[in-house]
Amino acid sequence: MCATCGCGDDTGTRVSRPHTHEHPHEHDHPHTHEHPHTHEHETVTLEQKVLAKNDLTAERNRGWLAERGVLALNIMSSPGSGKTTLLERTIADIGGDRPVSVIEGDQETMLDAKRIEATGCSVVQVNTGAGCHLDAEMMRDALSALDPGPNSLLFIENVGNLVCPALFDLGEQSRVVVISVTEGTDKPLKYPHMFAAANLVIVNKSDLLPYVDFDVDLCTKYARSVNPHLEAIALSATTGQGMRQWYDWIAAQ
Repeated sequence: MCATCGCGDDTGTRVSRPHTHEHPHEHDHPHTHEHPHTHEHETVTLEQKVLAKNDLTAERNRGWLAERGVLALNIMSSPGSGKTTLLERTIADIGGDRPVSVIEGDQETMLDAKRIEATGCSVVQVNTGAGCHLDAEMMRDALSALDPGPNSLLFIENVGNLVCPALFDLGEQSRVVVISVTEGTDKPLKYPHMFAAANLVIVNKSDLLPYVDFDVDLCTKYARSVNPHLEAIALSATTGQGMRQWYDWIAAQ
């Protein structure tokens, strides 16, 4: 299991393009055996080593992206917040202005990658098996397979999870956390590390506000209580309401 969060197994990670045969890649994911007398400090030390190795690879990824002028945005959320719909609309609206590519992270299936491919965008799928997050090594392998062009825009749709993805730097320039109005106003208080690590919070599905008990202003206040510098946008990827603010934010990066 992953020494940091307990996820993962021995099945490895798959990096795939839609409509191609999937080839398992050996993933040097740190594993630890459980011993009844393992001391807490040993676990902490191992976690530090795992994250240190990840951060080193992330810095190499960041340098690789910077050399090519690629803007990489790490999109994180719980399952069902509308990340893929947000990317589909974003690609359709601004894809003609700048080359766009996508790394899709899911435990299984090629479903989201096929949705993105239908937009005409270059995409690779990373299946993490039992893993609950992408890490920098998976990012490195995906970049090798995708090879995003110079001065392009790269979206990384992380595995749906509001806990572990916050711990793992991928080498991205900015982090975006997406929540939907169906999830609850108090999400930033329940998952503070995710919001503390983000540069932007998107409150999606704003078209449903008349039908749910959700307070955008209070949610934003909660988010900024853990990250005073966090920017916030309320939008609907379905109707297009508020999307211009999102595009302006991307342009400002």
